[in-house]
Amino acid sequence: MNGDPDIVVLRGEAHGIPISEYAAALRERLPEYDIEHAKTPQQERELVVDAPIITGGSITEELLDRAEKARLYAAGGAGVGPATVRPCIERGLTVTNASIHGPNIAEYVLGTMLGFSRNLYEGMRRNQRREWRHFQARDFTDSTVTVVGLGAIGTAIVQRLSGFEVETIGVRYTPEKGGPTDEVVGFETDALHEALARTDYLALACPLTETTRGLIDAEALSVLPPDAVLVNISRGQLVETDALVSAIRQNQLRGAALDVTDPEPLPEDHPLWNFENVLVTPHMSGHTPDYWVRCAELLTRNVRRIEETGEFDDLENTVELTSDGEVVFT
Repeated sequence: MNGDPDIVVLRGEAHGIPISEYAAALRERLPEYDIEHAKTPQQERELVVDAPIITGGSITEELLDRAEKARLYAAGGAGVGPATVRPCIERGLTVTNASIHGPNIAEYVLGTMLGFSRNLYEGMRRNQRREWRHFQARDFTDSTVTVVGLGAIGTAIVQRLSGFEVETIGVRYTPEKGGPTDEVVGFETDALHEALARTDYLALACPLTETTRGLIDAEALSVLPPDAVLVNISRGQLVETDALVSAIRQNQLRGAALDVTDPEPLPEDHPLWNFENVLVTPHMSGHTPDYWVRCAELLTRNVRRIEETGEFDDLENTVELTSDGEVVFT
């Protein structure tokens, strides 16, 4: 190597796991590459100048202005929005995200759905009171589960639903592409509401865009059956919080599992904490002790792809923008 880094790992962490583990995992898988881990803002500014691949933590426009040789920004997280993607694309960079959460988030979604179905949360409350008293549960079998977003995470959810004898509805930007669900609809209001009206369990697994912001508003919540359960593992802004609080108070929903909220973190005095039928977790459904290892494996596959083709396009988990500025994951 010529002394300039081939890959620069920016500062950051994920789920409390230091990003130094990412750099170590990359060095193990790509020993022939010069991989530098920037530990300070100054090191970031210096190292990005000559690196063709930048990965890990957040990339700012200041860093992009200095990264004159950069061809790829491999984000260290799944949620990459237009504010990050647009300046990268404008400067000629390919952008990929770290959508490696499919298995663990899908397990969270299935776990919370089954918890509501078998009423395990009531069982836990009675367990804490040492109260031996019967409570009723439901069958998950024959339910209708709607999954909004059929990317890697949504697909992983649907795959794990396959053994439960449930009907599945998928919601995606391009319904004509089909998907792994029994049927697929788009985001048009009428089509979405028709699906919601038949939904027992609703899982939100799509990116936050102008289309999806506030998607589950008061009207959408009123369309859902009153015994429906909402599970949000995407972004809190997909759901209008005040409308959700109102729906819970008026028994318009059986319950909700929220790994993301708006605002986030959820303030201690927020009413969502006080409902027995609302489970709030601190944006951790994607946690896995192998987070950075999986990120390293993803980037390694893309680096090998670049070696084969000599190009920085057609990579796994590429993030693009539509003509109207919507983020699209390919």
